[in-house]
Amino acid sequence: MGRGLAVVLLPLLLVGCGVNDIPTKQEFAKAKWGDVQADYQRRSDLIPNLVATVQGEAKQEQTVLIGVTNARAKATGVTIDASKLDDPAAFQKFQQAQDELSSSLGRLLAVSENYPNLKSNENFLALQSQLEGTENRIAIARRDYNDAVRDYNTTLRVLPTSIWAATFYHDAKPMQTFGATEAAQTAPTVHFDINGPPAGAAPGSTPPATNGPQ
Repeated sequence: MGRGLAVVLLPLLLVGCGVNDIPTKQEFAKAKWGDVQADYQRRSDLIPNLVATVQGEAKQEQTVLIGVTNARAKATGVTIDASKLDDPAAFQKFQQAQDELSSSLGRLLAVSENYPNLKSNENFLALQSQLEGTENRIAIARRDYNDAVRDYNTTLRVLPTSIWAATFYHDAKPMQTFGATEAAQTAPTVHFDINGPPAGAAPGSTPPATNGPQ
């Protein structure tokens, strides 16, 4: 009778001690990674139309346009499976490619300020709005992923769950988190000047920095 009771109680005791916390939090972190991937894909899907729209009004901006296209190709070519989130080199490569794309998009939106036709192009304005919204979604998804990973990583280190990690989950390793890079965390914005580019400014030239509306 005593042995039978022990067999019944042992699983309950293990659950109460957090034996299931590691796989549960690991799967939650992977789900958050799926959100990150979905938002990056959403951004990638917007770029061809954005580039085509800008090219229609600013064909001379070939350097910037090619830069965005190449950065998109690189970013879409660097993928990381959820099972590889504990690989520092692979994760860093992924983040770097996405951050480079963010920077390229920022440059594209910046030079667009020099083209009055783009400022009134409804398609461009709609794409710009969608892009900014997507960048905000990316920032939130990255933050939520980082929070989930930190919770999971902590579970691997603290008692009593560290015991279960050493006993039952030998393959469980800390996952990587995104670094707080400004280019990746901040949505690209454009402050349109309704008066157009400064007098004498060449098309495609970078407008001088301003402090915003006075």
